Amino acid sequence: MAEAGTGFLEQLKSCIVWSWTYLWTLWFFIMLFLVYILRVPLKINDNLSTVSMFLNTLTPKFYVALTGTSSLISGLILVSTMSINITLEFDFDIQNCILSFIQINRDSLCVCLLLTECKVWRNPLNLFRGAEYNRYTWVTGREPLTYYDMNLSAQDHQTFFTCDTDHLRPADAIMQKAWRERNPQARISAAHEALELNECATAYILLAEEEATTIVEAEKLFKQALKAGEGCYRRSQQLQHHGAQYEAQHRRDTNVLVYIKRRLAMCARKLGRTREAVKMMRDLMKEFPLLSMFNIHENLLEALLELQAYADVQAVLAKYDDISLPKSATICYTAALLKARAVSDKFSPEAASRRGLSTAEMNAVEAIHRAVEFNPHVPKYLLEMKSLILPPEHILKRGDSEAIAYAFFHLQHWKRVEGALNLLHCTWEGTFRMIPYPLEKGHLFYPYPICTETADRELLPSFHEVSVYPKKELPFFILFTAGLCSFTAMLALLTHQFPELMGVFAKAFLSTLFAPLNFVMEKVESILPSSLWHQLTRI
Repeated sequence: MAEAGTGFLEQLKSCIVWSWTYLWTLWFFIMLFLVYILRVPLKINDNLSTVSMFLNTLTPKFYVALTGTSSLISGLILVSTMSINITLEFDFDIQNCILSFIQINRDSLCVCLLLTECKVWRNPLNLFRGAEYNRYTWVTGREPLTYYDMNLSAQDHQTFFTCDTDHLRPADAIMQKAWRERNPQARISAAHEALELNECATAYILLAEEEATTIVEAEKLFKQALKAGEGCYRRSQQLQHHGAQYEAQHRRDTNVLVYIKRRLAMCARKLGRTREAVKMMRDLMKEFPLLSMFNIHENLLEALLELQAYADVQAVLAKYDDISLPKSATICYTAALLKARAVSDKFSPEAASRRGLSTAEMNAVEAIHRAVEFNPHVPKYLLEMKSLILPPEHILKRGDSEAIAYAFFHLQHWKRVEGALNLLHCTWEGTFRMIPYPLEKGHLFYPYPICTETADRELLPSFHEVSVYPKKELPFFILFTAGLCSFTAMLALLTHQFPELMGVFAKAFLSTLFAPLNFVMEKVESILPSSLWHQLTRI
């Protein structure tokens, strides 16, 4: 039903636009015919003299009236066409909203609306503010994080690192206020104040994230936070069933412990101890299997790719690339990389066009198309067609922010696989032929959300040019009509201000225009008998 409705509206839009084109063309030829009847005599040889005499007798009012009429009609066509586009796009949105309300999504097997608010996710590979983001600011003078992004992080910290019983412990009460501070120095000062009262795990977390200027310093602070966090976790674990307050405190202590261990694993990965990082991540996922909101498996995938442990990567994908779990660019593009790795070293576009694609090559191409449909912004960063920036602390799935976060960490893994980027370069654009209307209907996933551009502009810094998909391009007819309207208005103004000069210009233009016709007619007169030419002119 959606395809039928879309096809009907597209046909209606095409008919209306081409009807306007036909009317404008008909009006133009009628005007040309009238001018020809008035100005062109029967004798071809006297064309130029008659035209000159006729133009000399015309007043500027005639030109103003002629060009003004042309400008008015062109303007009406332009306004009508734009109103048609707006109306039909509005109809498309209403139709999509109604159809999406009753559509069962094949991924989550639940009824969902197409036009829902875009959800922003915590970037599982987010950098350290003090050791990485601030160093970038010191070197370039640019702020890599937006206020919106940092505000979302502040909300995350208050959710994960605070609870209702914090006011009963002085150090936790200070940290509860510190997470709400906007000034970084005020937060750091509050963390030091909390540490003077007690060994506070969240205070060490804040200092490791924002005060430490190197990864080594951050790792030392996180190890101190781990020692304090484990003690709090053991105490709250014993009391979690004594009441709702104790349960909330235990949930907070669990979040703190998981966050510390995950950041310690990331420190090990950044310092080159990749095997140690992989072990820490595996132990963490085994100890807390239900805390999937941290997306630790994406950190594990990146570390395993660094070790080139592709069999282990495939095992992780088999567990998390499931129909019931939310997808991500990391999962989709890593799956495509593994399938491309099997054929990319011997892939040649010329050979494939001659003999066709093999089964393995077809599987690799389909995996690339699947990944590109999920996030179409990633290939331009992997192929280095767009420059990378530091990834934000939050990402929008299927958006430009997620593409930056993925390519920032995984570009090196694609370069390491011989021929993988070449295969991606040859095949990624073929995805768009399968989804000509990505905002209305997808192939393997939801229709592409329309809210990604707005959310990405809030998440990404102003000096970055946000990637937009699909690009909104005006039809050629609208551009042509707008240009014609502007051109005729300019002619009317010039004719009114400089009538004599425009008359000379019109004479020269018509002389040049009719020169080939006069040449052809002279040749015809010289070839045909004079009696036959006389009979033709009488007819």
